[in-house]
Amino acid sequence: MFNFFKKTAQSIRNITPAKQQKISKEQLEEILLEADVTYELVEEIIYYLPPSENVSKEALRKVLLSYFIEPIKSQEITDKPFVELVFGVNGAGKTTTIAKLAFRYKTNGESVLLGAADTFRAAAIAQLQTWAKKLDIPIVATKQGHDPSAVAYDTISSAIAKDIDRVIIDTAGRLHTQSNLAKELQKIVRICDKAKSGAPHRKILILDGTQGNSAINQAHAFHKMIGIDALIITKLDGTAKGGALFSIAKEIQKPILFVGIGEGKANLIPFVKENFVDSLLDEIYA
Repeated sequence: MFNFFKKTAQSIRNITPAKQQKISKEQLEEILLEADVTYELVEEIIYYLPPSENVSKEALRKVLLSYFIEPIKSQEITDKPFVELVFGVNGAGKTTTIAKLAFRYKTNGESVLLGAADTFRAAAIAQLQTWAKKLDIPIVATKQGHDPSAVAYDTISSAIAKDIDRVIIDTAGRLHTQSNLAKELQKIVRICDKAKSGAPHRKILILDGTQGNSAINQAHAFHKMIGIDALIITKLDGTAKGGALFSIAKEIQKPILFVGIGEGKANLIPFVKENFVDSLLDEIYA
């Protein structure tokens, strides 16, 4: 099992040098704040615990698990293609995550087509094309500055013609010009539905795990633009802010599908809330 809290383990040990059967609520508060759980949420977690001063592993586990929404179980795709629209700010690891998703689907025996609809940056198109070549997965791409909605339409139309199982569409992430981005993303969503009724079937936000709770503002901005169906958290292996996932899950109320733990094509693991919570508890309790 991947340890989500490797980076925070040392700081937790500074608070509780020896693992214990039970810990005080004061110690627990320190530990959660150290892991980048927001102060408001720490207070809420403490409130929902039993009234005794010391906290057992079982009692804390039950409260922490309650913050995560279960993803809908994957179903066999009967009406191809299943279209996923992927978005997030530049630098969050969006393009790499799309490649990891595509590799995962291909490994499961599904056919995949990529759409390079981040036409704002030439580098984004080139990066996705490089991954497509490396993974031997087809891609629909155009030049920088072209209409991203047209790319989305062409990708879905091509997937329908070729009986492709899954479409993954990349988008621009320039959140600092929110009004332009909102209009562009809203148009892409409308055009996807014209290309195939009901598309995109899942809108996935990529969040950078190293940003901790500041990622919540990004999530609210994107949710206001087009709505979020699910989250993927990247770079979780390189942060001491893993506890922010509790705050993100509570604030956004959407399931976390995967977490990224490296740059390799296979470094995307399904998010299992029990594994995540147990990783934290294993650093605290004997």
